Amino acid sequence: MANYLTGKLIATNEDYKLLENMNKLTNLEYLEMKDIAVNISGNLKDLSQKYAALQPYLDQITLIEEQVAALRQAAYK
Repeated sequence: MANYLTGKLIATNEDYKLLENMNKLTNLEYLEMKDIAVNISGNLKDLSQKYAALQPYLDQITLIEEQVAALRQAAYK
């Protein structure tokens, strides 16, 4: 009976060690994902700022396109 209980305790201890190792690896994975998310967030902020800087030019392009369309319609008339 003592050998059986010793074996059960050893097996349980090994299970806990396995879970501890799995938790450590999972923690490392989450840290890597956090770093990736922070990097993506920074890149999105940069892109947002660049888009905001381009917005006046995009508005001008839209206005020119509308004027060209109006001129084209006037020319067809």
